[in-house]
Amino acid sequence: MIYPIIWSLWMSFQVGKGMNFSFGGFTNIIRMTKDPVFIRALTNTLIFLVVQVPIMIFLALVFANALNDPSLRFRALFRTAIFLPCVTSLIAYSTLFKSMFAGDGVINKALLAVHIIAEPIAWFADPFWAKVVIILAITWRWTGYNMVFYLAAMQNIDRSIYEAARIDGVPAWARFRYLTIPMLKPVILFTTVISTIGTLQLFDEVYNFTAGTGGPSDSTLTLSLYIYNLTFKFMPSFGYAATVSWVIVVIVGILSFLQFLVARDRRPAA
Repeated sequence: MIYPIIWSLWMSFQVGKGMNFSFGGFTNIIRMTKDPVFIRALTNTLIFLVVQVPIMIFLALVFANALNDPSLRFRALFRTAIFLPCVTSLIAYSTLFKSMFAGDGVINKALLAVHIIAEPIAWFADPFWAKVVIILAITWRWTGYNMVFYLAAMQNIDRSIYEAARIDGVPAWARFRYLTIPMLKPVILFTTVISTIGTLQLFDEVYNFTAGTGGPSDSTLTLSLYIYNLTFKFMPSFGYAATVSWVIVVIVGILSFLQFLVARDRRPAA
């Protein structure tokens, strides 16, 4: 584990093509700051992170809270249905989404039928809508995964707390906001951190939906896909690819640290 980390850090200071590299100091870092493709990949990755992760966490909390109701019928069926996407084959679910969002796909047909749009949307040809499809796909696939953590934590909460609040006339939304959320704080922090790491490493969906191009016009290109292209698609530049990969490491470290600072308990001093 230690060797690959040290080796990649050493490689980030190497310049050259293929295996013909030499020490270049901070050349790769300077190149990175002037690389428009890297800037686009970083921007896209941060957009996916800022938009998708909060939506997914919120939906997972809502679903978990609804499925934690003992009076709800068919709870097991609903839990399975929501969790199932995260164990679905990547190829199968990518094919499904590409078919659904095709020009003559079911999404366009449904929107045309209810007169929301006047003509089919070219989902994968428009930079904005291509991002939307990626966000929808990731959210659909991983919301159920996070929901399981919340549901397990909710079932460990003493139900007498909710009963007392209900007797006192506290509405359902207030019980969720002021009782459930605070008691799920450690779990929410955990899922936020792993979701952040997963989104910063986003590769599979973009690669499958765009055939590895990150198109249209690099609008869905992510840092992980750019690293892959630098290593395997373009003339191999292992040193520069290692430098870009360390950007992900630094961002993950900073965001995880900030999330722990925000979420840590603020107990009054004795």
